[in-house]
Amino acid sequence: MLLTEMLKEGISSLERLYTTAESRSIMLMLCEAKTGTKSYTHIVEPEYEISDAQVSILRENLERLSKGEPIQYVIGKAEFCGFEFNVGPDVLIPRPETELMCREAVSVCSRLQRMRGAYGRKASPVRVLDLCTGSGCIAWTVALSVPGISVTGVDISEGALKVASGQKFTSVLKERGAIAPTFIKADILDFDTMFTEGKFDVIVSNPPYIMESEKPLLRSNVLLYEPALALFVPDEDPLVFHRAIAHWSHILLPPEGKGLTEINEVLGKETAALFKEAGFTGVDTVKDFYDRNRFIFYSKPKAQ
Repeated sequence: MLLTEMLKEGISSLERLYTTAESRSIMLMLCEAKTGTKSYTHIVEPEYEISDAQVSILRENLERLSKGEPIQYVIGKAEFCGFEFNVGPDVLIPRPETELMCREAVSVCSRLQRMRGAYGRKASPVRVLDLCTGSGCIAWTVALSVPGISVTGVDISEGALKVASGQKFTSVLKERGAIAPTFIKADILDFDTMFTEGKFDVIVSNPPYIMESEKPLLRSNVLLYEPALALFVPDEDPLVFHRAIAHWSHILLPPEGKGLTEINEVLGKETAALFKEAGFTGVDTVKDFYDRNRFIFYSKPKAQ
């Protein structure tokens, strides 16, 4: 069967759920993952043939896609900040918007690393805490981007922690001289449990923040396949996780320590007020590339 024919078949099948452009993009990703072709193979080699075995595999996966399962789960991978992460039903699929927070976290950590470089070998490593780590995409991105820092990821889900700790970056770690993150199980909503020791220079988090009443606004592929535990908060207390982040930031950040968290765009003012009332300074609401309120950046006040 020609690759072009398989692409047409797949696009036609997926257009019930997605736009033509989205359907084409999904099929190109599927073919690349399952046959080793490139996004341009069908263009430069219009007579390129795929084997019967490959056709069978592609059609099996296309059936999953036609039911709404995200392409990232079907191929088991997702791109984020230039790295390829393993993903599955236990973790959220990394979003492009979250990359903006990662870039800021990397910038903050790089600046701290340079400042401590003056102390030579006596300098303590920059320490980062990633709350609600999920796939570990934030923890790994920061650790790989700023070699030498120490990153700890926290999550309540054993499935998520298995995915996060199983990310395969051995060669990148060696090449860059970076340190792999440590992942631990803990419930950040349990204020009676101190889940880690010591101070952290930077705290990052992409916690659950979608209200239950917002479920009808979500695409079925998100609602039916991505883990509800990592998505939703009750309408009666939609800032429950951000309150917890503020709590742990108060305890675990040193004076002038930095915090970065993703937020619900419709609760920007309320979330900013929460962090201000908790005593943090420099509380900024930051927009994503869709011009939506998406992050809160904050600092712990200087010691008096």
